[in-house]
Amino acid sequence: MKITELTKENRQELLKLLKGRNPASYKQQQAAVDEILKNVEEKGDAAIFDYEEKFDHCHLTKDTIKVSKEEMEEAYRSLDPEFIEVMKRSAANIRAYHENQKQTSWITTRDDGVILGQKVTPIAISGCYVPGGRAVYPSSVLMNIIPAKVAGVSRIIMCTPPNAEGKAPAGSLVAADIAGADEIYKVGGAQAIAAMAYGTESIPKVDKITGPGNIYVALAKKACFGITGIDSVAGPSEILVIADETTNAHYVAADLLSQAEHDPLASAILLTTSRKLAEDISDEIDNYLKTLSRAEIIRQSLNNYGYLFVGETMDDCIEAANEIASEHMEIVTKDPFEIMTKIRNAGAIFLGSYSSEPLGDYYAGPNHILPTNGTARFFSPLGVDQFVKKSSIISYSRDALKACHKDIEIFAKNEGLTAHANSIAVRFEGEEDK
Repeated sequence: MKITELTKENRQELLKLLKGRNPASYKQQQAAVDEILKNVEEKGDAAIFDYEEKFDHCHLTKDTIKVSKEEMEEAYRSLDPEFIEVMKRSAANIRAYHENQKQTSWITTRDDGVILGQKVTPIAISGCYVPGGRAVYPSSVLMNIIPAKVAGVSRIIMCTPPNAEGKAPAGSLVAADIAGADEIYKVGGAQAIAAMAYGTESIPKVDKITGPGNIYVALAKKACFGITGIDSVAGPSEILVIADETTNAHYVAADLLSQAEHDPLASAILLTTSRKLAEDISDEIDNYLKTLSRAEIIRQSLNNYGYLFVGETMDDCIEAANEIASEHMEIVTKDPFEIMTKIRNAGAIFLGSYSSEPLGDYYAGPNHILPTNGTARFFSPLGVDQFVKKSSIISYSRDALKACHKDIEIFAKNEGLTAHANSIAVRFEGEEDK
Protein backbone atom coordinates (compact mmCIF):
# COMPACT_ATOMS: atom_id res chain seq x y z
CA MET A 1 0.00 0.00 0.00
CA LYS A 2 1.34 3.45 -0.91
CA ILE A 3 3.07 5.49 1.82
CA THR A 4 3.00 9.21 0.96
CA GLU A 5 4.11 12.41 2.68
CA LEU A 6 1.10 14.54 3.56
CA THR A 7 1.34 17.88 1.74
CA LYS A 8 -1.17 20.48 0.61
CA GLU A 9 -0.56 19.47 -3.00
CA ASN A 10 -1.24 15.76 -2.61
CA ARG A 11 -4.23 16.50 -0.35
CA GLN A 12 -5.79 18.40 -3.25
CA GLU A 13 -4.94 15.58 -5.65
CA LEU A 14 -6.60 13.10 -3.30
CA LEU A 15 -9.76 15.21 -3.00
CA LYS A 16 -9.97 15.44 -6.79
CA LEU A 17 -9.52 11.66 -7.09
CA LEU A 18 -12.20 10.91 -4.50
CA LYS A 19 -14.58 13.42 -6.08
CA GLY A 20 -14.30 11.50 -9.36
CA ARG A 21 -16.36 8.68 -7.79
CA ASN A 22 -19.37 10.98 -7.42
CA PRO A 23 -22.48 9.52 -9.13
CA ALA A 24 -22.85 12.76 -11.11
CA SER A 25 -19.79 11.68 -13.11
CA TYR A 26 -21.53 8.66 -14.66
CA LYS A 27 -23.21 10.17 -17.73
CA GLN A 28 -23.63 6.91 -19.67
CA GLN A 29 -25.37 5.16 -16.80
CA GLN A 30 -27.60 8.19 -16.25
CA ALA A 31 -29.04 7.86 -19.75
CA ALA A 32 -29.96 4.22 -19.08
CA VAL A 33 -31.49 5.16 -15.72
CA ASP A 34 -33.57 7.94 -17.27
CA GLU A 35 -35.04 5.47 -19.75
CA ILE A 36 -35.95 3.04 -16.95
CA LEU A 37 -37.62 5.81 -14.94
CA LYS A 38 -39.64 6.96 -17.93
CA ASN A 39 -40.83 3.45 -18.77
CA VAL A 40 -41.86 2.64 -15.21
CA GLU A 41 -43.70 5.95 -14.88
CA GLU A 42 -45.63 5.28 -18.10
CA LYS A 43 -46.12 1.51 -17.98
CA GLY A 44 -46.13 0.67 -14.28
CA ASP A 45 -46.05 -3.03 -13.41
CA ALA A 46 -45.52 -4.09 -17.02
CA ALA A 47 -42.20 -2.24 -17.14
CA ILE A 48 -41.20 -3.66 -13.75
CA PHE A 49 -41.83 -7.22 -14.90
CA ASP A 50 -39.85 -6.64 -18.11
CA TYR A 51 -36.85 -5.19 -16.28
CA GLU A 52 -36.84 -7.98 -13.68
CA GLU A 53 -36.80 -10.51 -16.50
CA LYS A 54 -33.94 -8.63 -18.18
CA PHE A 55 -31.72 -7.78 -15.20
CA ASP A 56 -32.52 -10.37 -12.52
CA HIS A 57 -33.61 -13.14 -14.91
CA CYS A 58 -36.75 -13.57 -12.85
CA HIS A 59 -40.31 -13.96 -14.11
CA LEU A 60 -42.68 -11.99 -11.86
CA THR A 61 -46.43 -11.34 -11.97
CA LYS A 62 -48.82 -9.24 -9.92
CA ASP A 63 -49.41 -12.35 -7.80
CA THR A 64 -45.72 -13.05 -7.07
CA ILE A 65 -44.11 -9.61 -6.86
CA LYS A 66 -45.00 -9.22 -3.18
CA VAL A 67 -43.35 -11.44 -0.54
CA SER A 68 -45.96 -13.77 0.92
CA LYS A 69 -46.45 -14.99 4.46
CA GLU A 70 -45.29 -18.44 3.32
CA GLU A 71 -42.07 -16.98 1.87
CA MET A 72 -41.39 -15.19 5.14
CA GLU A 73 -41.89 -18.39 7.11
CA GLU A 74 -39.55 -20.20 4.71
CA ALA A 75 -36.94 -17.48 5.23
CA TYR A 76 -37.08 -17.94 9.00
CA ARG A 77 -36.68 -21.71 8.64
CA SER A 78 -33.65 -21.33 6.35
CA LEU A 79 -31.61 -19.14 8.70
CA ASP A 80 -29.45 -20.21 11.61
CA PRO A 81 -31.51 -19.48 14.77
CA GLU A 82 -28.41 -18.01 16.40
CA PHE A 83 -28.14 -15.45 13.60
CA ILE A 84 -31.81 -14.54 14.03
CA GLU A 85 -31.23 -13.89 17.73
CA VAL A 86 -28.17 -11.75 16.94
CA MET A 87 -30.28 -9.65 14.55
CA LYS A 88 -32.89 -9.20 17.27
CA ARG A 89 -30.24 -7.97 19.74
CA SER A 90 -28.81 -5.64 17.13
CA ALA A 91 -32.30 -4.33 16.36
CA ALA A 92 -32.87 -3.61 20.06
CA ASN A 93 -29.66 -1.53 20.19
CA ILE A 94 -30.58 0.36 17.02
CA ARG A 95 -34.10 1.03 18.30
CA ALA A 96 -32.85 2.28 21.69
CA TYR A 97 -30.36 4.65 20.07
CA HIS A 98 -32.91 6.12 17.68
CA GLU A 99 -35.52 6.55 20.39
CA ASN A 100 -33.23 9.27 21.77
CA GLN A 101 -33.57 11.20 18.50
CA LYS A 102 -37.34 11.64 18.70
CA GLN A 103 -38.62 15.19 18.79
CA THR A 104 -41.99 16.46 19.97
CA SER A 105 -44.16 19.31 18.81
CA TRP A 106 -43.87 22.50 20.83
CA ILE A 107 -45.79 25.71 21.44
CA THR A 108 -44.78 29.04 23.01
CA THR A 109 -47.16 31.82 24.01
CA ARG A 110 -46.73 35.51 24.79
CA ASP A 111 -48.87 37.84 26.86
CA ASP A 112 -49.73 39.92 23.77
CA GLY A 113 -51.61 37.01 22.19
CA VAL A 114 -48.82 35.59 19.99
CA ILE A 115 -48.67 31.82 19.68
CA LEU A 116 -45.69 30.23 17.88
CA GLY A 117 -44.64 26.63 17.60
CA GLN A 118 -43.66 23.64 15.55
CA LYS A 119 -45.71 20.58 14.68
CA VAL A 120 -43.73 17.37 14.14
CA THR A 121 -45.50 14.84 11.90
CA PRO A 122 -44.21 11.49 10.60
CA ILE A 123 -44.31 10.99 6.85
CA ALA A 124 -47.13 8.67 5.81
CA ILE A 125 -45.23 6.05 3.82
CA SER A 126 -41.53 5.32 3.42
CA GLY A 127 -39.71 3.05 1.00
CA CYS A 128 -36.53 1.18 1.86
CA TYR A 129 -34.21 -0.14 -0.85
CA VAL A 130 -31.97 -3.08 0.01
CA PRO A 131 -29.32 -4.18 -2.51
CA GLY A 132 -28.58 -7.76 -3.46
CA GLY A 133 -25.55 -7.57 -5.74
CA ARG A 134 -22.03 -8.41 -4.54
CA ALA A 135 -23.36 -9.05 -1.03
CA VAL A 136 -26.63 -9.10 0.91
CA TYR A 137 -26.90 -6.74 3.86
CA PRO A 138 -29.56 -7.53 6.49
CA SER A 139 -27.87 -4.91 8.67
CA SER A 140 -28.92 -2.20 6.20
CA VAL A 141 -32.50 -3.42 6.46
CA LEU A 142 -32.46 -2.81 10.20
CA MET A 143 -30.76 0.58 9.81
CA ASN A 144 -33.32 1.82 7.26
CA ILE A 145 -36.56 0.53 8.71
CA ILE A 146 -36.10 0.97 12.47
CA PRO A 147 -35.65 4.79 12.41
CA ALA A 148 -38.78 5.06 10.26
CA LYS A 149 -40.66 2.87 12.73
CA VAL A 150 -39.42 4.93 15.70
CA ALA A 151 -40.45 8.12 13.89
CA GLY A 152 -44.00 6.77 13.62
CA VAL A 153 -44.22 6.16 9.86
CA SER A 154 -47.50 4.31 9.42
CA ARG A 155 -46.60 2.27 6.32
CA ILE A 156 -43.11 1.03 5.51
CA ILE A 157 -42.36 -0.90 2.34
CA MET A 158 -39.14 -2.54 1.20
CA CYS A 159 -37.83 -3.43 -2.26
CA THR A 160 -35.01 -5.90 -2.82
CA PRO A 161 -33.94 -7.82 -5.95
CA PRO A 162 -34.92 -11.50 -6.25
CA ASN A 163 -32.80 -14.32 -7.63
CA ALA A 164 -33.65 -16.18 -10.84
CA GLU A 165 -36.06 -18.41 -8.89
CA GLY A 166 -38.01 -15.39 -7.66
CA LYS A 167 -36.74 -15.62 -4.08
CA ALA A 168 -35.60 -12.61 -2.04
CA PRO A 169 -32.60 -13.07 0.29
CA ALA A 170 -33.73 -14.82 3.47
CA GLY A 171 -31.57 -12.62 5.71
CA SER A 172 -33.09 -9.44 4.30
CA LEU A 173 -36.63 -10.80 4.71
CA VAL A 174 -36.14 -11.79 8.34
CA ALA A 175 -34.41 -8.52 9.15
CA ALA A 176 -37.33 -6.63 7.59
CA ASP A 177 -39.79 -8.59 9.70
CA ILE A 178 -37.79 -7.94 12.88
CA ALA A 179 -37.55 -4.23 12.05
CA GLY A 180 -41.26 -3.88 11.31
CA ALA A 181 -41.67 -3.57 7.53
CA ASP A 182 -45.29 -3.72 6.39
CA GLU A 183 -44.77 -4.93 2.81
CA ILE A 184 -41.84 -6.34 0.84
CA TYR A 185 -41.57 -6.37 -2.95
CA LYS A 186 -39.14 -8.42 -5.04
CA VAL A 187 -37.81 -5.67 -7.27
CA GLY A 188 -34.26 -4.39 -7.65
CA GLY A 189 -32.20 -1.71 -9.34
CA ALA A 190 -33.34 1.59 -10.81
CA GLN A 191 -36.73 0.05 -11.57
CA ALA A 192 -37.38 -0.40 -7.84
CA ILE A 193 -36.58 3.25 -7.17
CA ALA A 194 -38.88 4.27 -10.03
CA ALA A 195 -41.68 2.08 -8.71
CA MET A 196 -41.48 3.64 -5.25
CA ALA A 197 -41.16 7.17 -6.64
CA TYR A 198 -44.05 7.03 -9.13
CA GLY A 199 -46.12 4.13 -7.83
CA THR A 200 -47.36 1.22 -9.95
CA GLU A 201 -50.42 -1.04 -9.86
CA SER A 202 -48.67 -3.20 -7.23
CA ILE A 203 -46.18 -0.92 -5.48
CA PRO A 204 -47.36 2.22 -3.72
CA LYS A 205 -45.85 5.66 -4.26
CA VAL A 206 -43.81 6.60 -1.19
CA ASP A 207 -42.97 9.91 0.45
CA LYS A 208 -39.30 9.07 0.97
CA ILE A 209 -36.81 6.49 -0.34
CA THR A 210 -33.82 5.46 1.75
CA GLY A 211 -31.08 2.89 1.43
CA PRO A 212 -27.88 2.24 -0.51
CA GLY A 213 -27.38 0.57 -3.87
CA ASN A 214 -25.19 0.41 -6.96
CA ILE A 215 -24.55 3.33 -9.31
CA TYR A 216 -27.88 2.78 -11.12
CA VAL A 217 -29.77 2.95 -7.83
CA ALA A 218 -27.85 6.05 -6.76
CA LEU A 219 -28.55 7.82 -10.04
CA ALA A 220 -32.22 6.83 -9.94
CA LYS A 221 -32.59 8.27 -6.44
CA LYS A 222 -30.88 11.48 -7.56
CA ALA A 223 -33.22 11.78 -10.56
CA CYS A 224 -36.33 11.13 -8.44
CA PHE A 225 -35.50 13.71 -5.79
CA GLY A 226 -38.35 16.21 -5.83
CA ILE A 227 -40.86 13.60 -6.95
CA THR A 228 -40.18 11.92 -3.64
CA GLY A 229 -37.75 12.55 -0.80
CA ILE A 230 -34.45 10.66 -0.52
CA ASP A 231 -31.91 10.22 2.24
CA SER A 232 -28.87 10.98 0.07
CA VAL A 233 -27.09 9.92 -3.10
CA ALA A 234 -24.73 7.33 -1.68
CA GLY A 235 -21.27 6.81 -3.07
CA PRO A 236 -18.73 4.04 -2.42
CA SER A 237 -17.79 3.19 1.15
CA GLU A 238 -15.00 5.07 2.91
CA ILE A 239 -12.83 4.75 5.98
CA LEU A 240 -10.26 7.18 7.32
CA VAL A 241 -8.09 6.40 10.34
CA ILE A 242 -6.20 9.00 12.37
CA ALA A 243 -3.44 7.28 14.34
CA ASP A 244 -0.23 8.01 16.24
CA GLU A 245 2.77 6.01 17.39
CA THR A 246 0.77 4.42 20.22
CA THR A 247 -1.53 2.65 17.76
CA ASN A 248 -1.71 -1.11 17.21
CA ALA A 249 -0.80 -1.59 13.52
CA HIS A 250 -2.38 -5.07 13.44
CA TYR A 251 -5.75 -3.59 14.39
CA VAL A 252 -5.63 -0.59 12.06
CA ALA A 253 -4.66 -2.69 9.03
CA ALA A 254 -7.66 -4.91 9.68
CA ASP A 255 -9.94 -1.87 9.97
CA LEU A 256 -8.76 -0.35 6.70
CA LEU A 257 -9.46 -3.61 4.91
CA SER A 258 -12.95 -3.85 6.42
CA GLN A 259 -14.11 -1.11 4.05
CA ALA A 260 -11.85 -1.87 1.10
CA GLU A 261 -13.59 -5.24 0.71
CA HIS A 262 -16.91 -3.55 -0.15
CA ASP A 263 -16.10 -2.34 -3.63
CA PRO A 264 -13.17 -1.56 -5.96
CA LEU A 265 -14.24 2.10 -5.62
CA ALA A 266 -14.09 2.08 -1.80
CA SER A 267 -11.42 4.23 -0.16
CA ALA A 268 -9.19 3.39 2.81
CA ILE A 269 -6.96 6.18 4.13
CA LEU A 270 -4.55 6.44 7.05
CA LEU A 271 -3.40 9.77 8.47
CA THR A 272 -0.53 9.47 10.94
CA THR A 273 2.54 11.28 12.22
CA SER A 274 4.52 8.03 12.44
CA ARG A 275 6.27 6.66 9.35
CA LYS A 276 7.12 3.48 11.25
CA LEU A 277 3.42 2.92 11.98
CA ALA A 278 2.60 3.41 8.28
CA GLU A 279 5.25 0.87 7.29
CA ASP A 280 4.03 -1.62 9.89
CA ILE A 281 0.43 -1.23 8.69
CA SER A 282 1.52 -1.77 5.08
CA ASP A 283 3.22 -5.03 6.09
CA GLU A 284 0.16 -6.13 8.07
CA ILE A 285 -2.07 -5.49 5.07
CA ASP A 286 0.14 -7.68 2.88
CA ASN A 287 -0.21 -10.50 5.41
CA TYR A 288 -4.00 -10.15 5.69
CA LEU A 289 -4.41 -10.29 1.92
CA LYS A 290 -3.02 -13.82 1.89
CA THR A 291 -6.08 -15.14 3.74
CA LEU A 292 -9.08 -12.84 3.18
CA SER A 293 -11.82 -14.18 0.88
CA ARG A 294 -12.41 -10.87 -0.93
CA ALA A 295 -8.70 -10.18 -1.45
CA GLU A 296 -9.04 -9.37 -5.15
CA ILE A 297 -11.66 -6.66 -4.53
CA ILE A 298 -9.52 -5.30 -1.69
CA ARG A 299 -6.43 -5.10 -3.90
CA GLN A 300 -8.35 -3.16 -6.55
CA SER A 301 -9.69 -0.78 -3.92
CA LEU A 302 -6.29 -0.18 -2.32
CA ASN A 303 -4.58 0.28 -5.69
CA ASN A 304 -7.15 2.89 -6.68
CA TYR A 305 -8.07 4.67 -3.45
CA GLY A 306 -5.83 3.35 -0.66
CA TYR A 307 -3.33 5.72 0.98
CA LEU A 308 -1.06 5.76 4.02
CA PHE A 309 -0.28 9.44 4.62
CA VAL A 310 2.48 10.58 6.97
CA GLY A 311 2.02 14.15 8.22
CA GLU A 312 4.42 16.44 10.04
CA THR A 313 2.02 17.20 12.88
CA MET A 314 -1.24 15.84 14.21
CA ASP A 315 -2.88 19.18 13.37
CA ASP A 316 -1.95 18.57 9.71
CA CYS A 317 -3.66 15.18 9.88
CA ILE A 318 -6.76 16.67 11.48
CA GLU A 319 -6.96 19.42 8.85
CA ALA A 320 -6.72 16.82 6.06
CA ALA A 321 -9.37 14.66 7.74
CA ASN A 322 -11.79 17.60 7.85
CA GLU A 323 -11.17 18.28 4.16
CA ILE A 324 -11.82 14.65 3.19
CA ALA A 325 -14.97 14.44 5.38
CA SER A 326 -15.00 10.65 5.39
CA GLU A 327 -18.02 8.43 5.87
CA HIS A 328 -16.31 6.47 8.67
CA MET A 329 -13.56 7.96 10.81
CA GLU A 330 -11.57 6.03 13.40
CA ILE A 331 -9.42 7.94 15.88
CA VAL A 332 -6.90 5.62 17.51
CA THR A 333 -4.47 7.89 19.31
CA LYS A 334 -3.26 8.32 22.87
CA ASP A 335 -6.18 10.68 23.57
CA PRO A 336 -8.86 10.11 20.91
CA PHE A 337 -11.45 12.25 22.70
CA GLU A 338 -9.17 15.30 22.51
CA ILE A 339 -8.70 14.77 18.75
CA MET A 340 -12.44 14.25 18.31
CA THR A 341 -13.19 17.77 19.58
CA LYS A 342 -11.31 19.14 16.53
CA ILE A 343 -13.22 17.04 13.97
CA ARG A 344 -15.88 18.98 12.07
CA ASN A 345 -16.67 16.65 9.18
CA ALA A 346 -17.32 12.92 9.50
CA GLY A 347 -20.30 10.61 9.08
CA ALA A 348 -19.53 8.48 12.13
CA ILE A 349 -16.59 8.77 14.54
CA PHE A 350 -15.15 5.69 16.26
CA LEU A 351 -12.92 6.34 19.27
CA GLY A 352 -10.24 4.02 20.58
CA SER A 353 -8.79 0.65 19.66
CA TYR A 354 -11.92 -1.31 20.57
CA SER A 355 -14.42 0.76 18.59
CA SER A 356 -13.66 -0.51 15.10
CA GLU A 357 -15.95 0.42 12.23
CA PRO A 358 -17.87 -2.91 11.98
CA LEU A 359 -19.15 -2.28 15.51
CA GLY A 360 -21.15 0.58 14.01
CA ASP A 361 -22.13 -1.42 10.93
CA TYR A 362 -23.83 -4.13 12.89
CA TYR A 363 -24.44 -3.63 16.55
CA ALA A 364 -23.76 -0.47 18.55
CA GLY A 365 -26.98 1.31 17.55
CA PRO A 366 -26.04 4.49 15.62
CA ASN A 367 -27.05 4.35 11.99
CA HIS A 368 -24.64 3.03 9.38
CA ILE A 369 -26.39 4.80 6.48
CA LEU A 370 -23.88 7.66 6.35
CA PRO A 371 -22.90 10.59 4.10
CA THR A 372 -20.22 9.71 1.54
CA ASN A 373 -18.09 11.50 -1.07
CA GLY A 374 -17.32 14.43 1.24
CA THR A 375 -21.00 15.16 1.92
CA ALA A 376 -20.39 14.81 5.66
CA ARG A 377 -19.57 18.51 5.36
CA PHE A 378 -23.32 19.17 5.16
CA PHE A 379 -25.22 15.85 5.57
CA SER A 380 -25.89 13.71 8.64
CA PRO A 381 -26.41 9.98 9.20
CA LEU A 382 -29.86 8.57 8.50
CA GLY A 383 -32.03 9.00 11.56
CA VAL A 384 -35.49 9.68 12.91
CA ASP A 385 -35.38 13.28 11.63
CA GLN A 386 -35.40 12.04 8.04
CA PHE A 387 -38.80 10.43 8.55
CA VAL A 388 -40.66 13.38 10.02
CA LYS A 389 -41.81 16.73 8.69
CA LYS A 390 -41.90 19.92 10.69
CA SER A 391 -44.65 22.49 10.21
CA SER A 392 -44.40 25.98 11.66
CA ILE A 393 -47.33 27.24 13.76
CA ILE A 394 -48.15 30.98 13.79
CA SER A 395 -51.08 32.67 15.51
CA TYR A 396 -51.26 36.42 16.25
CA SER A 397 -54.05 38.22 18.05
CA ARG A 398 -55.40 41.45 16.54
CA ASP A 399 -53.53 43.56 19.10
CA ALA A 400 -50.26 41.74 18.42
CA LEU A 401 -50.54 42.24 14.66
CA LYS A 402 -51.55 45.86 15.09
CA ALA A 403 -48.38 46.54 17.04
CA CYS A 404 -46.16 45.41 14.13
CA HIS A 405 -48.28 45.81 10.98
CA LYS A 406 -46.44 48.93 9.77
CA ASP A 407 -43.10 47.08 9.98
CA ILE A 408 -44.44 44.27 7.81
CA GLU A 409 -45.92 46.67 5.26
CA ILE A 410 -42.63 48.59 4.97
CA PHE A 411 -40.72 45.33 4.47
CA ALA A 412 -43.15 44.13 1.77
CA LYS A 413 -43.17 47.46 -0.11
CA ASN A 414 -39.37 47.55 -0.14
CA GLU A 415 -39.43 44.15 -1.85
CA GLY A 416 -41.92 45.45 -4.37
CA LEU A 417 -44.65 43.09 -3.16
CA THR A 418 -47.56 45.45 -2.71
CA ALA A 419 -50.14 42.66 -2.45
CA HIS A 420 -48.22 41.32 0.55
CA ALA A 421 -48.36 44.75 2.16
CA ASN A 422 -52.06 45.09 1.34
CA SER A 423 -52.85 41.71 2.94
CA ILE A 424 -51.73 43.19 6.25
CA ALA A 425 -52.98 46.76 5.73
CA VAL A 426 -56.63 45.84 4.98
CA ARG A 427 -57.03 44.57 8.51
CA PHE A 428 -56.47 48.09 9.87
CA GLU A 429 -58.17 50.25 7.22
CA GLY A 430 -59.41 53.57 8.54
CA GLU A 431 -57.53 53.25 11.79
CA GLU A 432 -54.89 55.68 13.02
CA ASP A 433 -51.94 54.20 14.88
CA LYS A 434 -51.62 55.75 18.29
